Amino acid sequence: MTQEENPRNIAIERADELKKKIEEYLVIKDSIPRGLSNLQQEKIQQKKEKILSILNAREKDWNDWKWQIKNKIWDVELLSKIIDLKDFEIENIKKVQQRYRWAISPYYLSLIDDDKFNPVKLQSVPVLAEMSQYGCMDPMSEEYTNPAGAITRRYPDRLIINVTNVCSSYCRHCQRRRNIGTTDLHQTRSVLVESIEYIKNNPEIRDVLITGGDPLTLPDSEIDWLLHEIHAIPSVELIRIGTRVLVNMPQRITEELLNVLKKYSPLYINTQFNHPLEITKESKEACEKLANIGIPLGNQAVLLNGINNDKYIMRLLNQELLKCKVRPYYIFHAKYVMGTTHFNTSVDDGIEIMEYLRGYTSGMAIPTYVINAPNGYGKTPILPQYLISRGKDYIKIRTWEGRCFDYPNHSTKDLKSIL
Repeated sequence: MTQEENPRNIAIERADELKKKIEEYLVIKDSIPRGLSNLQQEKIQQKKEKILSILNAREKDWNDWKWQIKNKIWDVELLSKIIDLKDFEIENIKKVQQRYRWAISPYYLSLIDDDKFNPVKLQSVPVLAEMSQYGCMDPMSEEYTNPAGAITRRYPDRLIINVTNVCSSYCRHCQRRRNIGTTDLHQTRSVLVESIEYIKNNPEIRDVLITGGDPLTLPDSEIDWLLHEIHAIPSVELIRIGTRVLVNMPQRITEELLNVLKKYSPLYINTQFNHPLEITKESKEACEKLANIGIPLGNQAVLLNGINNDKYIMRLLNQELLKCKVRPYYIFHAKYVMGTTHFNTSVDDGIEIMEYLRGYTSGMAIPTYVINAPNGYGKTPILPQYLISRGKDYIKIRTWEGRCFDYPNHSTKDLKSIL
């Protein structure tokens, strides 16, 4: 065996090759704002103190989710005292708010600095582009997939119950902005009972997703009642909750709420972190509280122009999520919702991100990139092409590095006939 053929030498050469593939990311990732970095924590603390002073509040208030809800910032004059807004931005907000409601929790507002393109600001503060008439208000045709109560049904074995239009902050990219209206409204008990009866009468439903708005803005007692009623249906195998309070109001994850949630296993929670800046000490602690009582957490990021349509930002986001015990689940291609289309990206952006996740980070950090088919026809996974061609008894595959190999593809034999 020559020196060049020595297995250890070959392994060292390969390790050096792999190290070079990550060097660029290691340099760039330090320039991406991270909520858990010391610098960002200092900025957030300073903004928090400013907000508490302006609102004449104390630390105890800040940690109370009911105070956070009650003190949502929805007045542009108040907002301009907390963050730097140009005169044209103030005028644009006033124009947009005549058509669409906006509000930001004090906590989420503390993540906004003076950067014009701060990712939290872009997701929270209205801009004139929202006045565009392009797109439609209900691209998922939820109106036509609502067989009873507050249900949306798009699949054979699972459905959604939309329990409220209330959120702790109103995302500017919201797919259900048509439901936000001008008034906070939880669904009435009678509408929820009708929804529950539909599930009882359709025993093929095994999976129920509770969403909104944000269902964790409901009182603990209402969440308890709703989970109890659904959990008691014999055909329901699991319940999911879709919430963004982990991102924009982590104070909601109280001991009282945890005591309610842990009664209804198996219960899953999906959230929506879109940028590493949103993962702060507070949001990490909230995620860990849920994970520590046995609730699996998943993240459903939305691919947003100028916020996260970048392979390095998305890689860092997913790796930071795993540190919070949150599994990246989906990257949603943004829907063409009227007033939000400035957030839309090309599909190529999403494919590039998936291309540079596979092999460049652990498999747990790789979500599924999906496009929601128009008119409520469901999620369609979009992947880079790894199957290159097919031949007689083989296929040609492409690896994450672009290497191509022939791989055996013999017909499957009946095991019983072999044994």
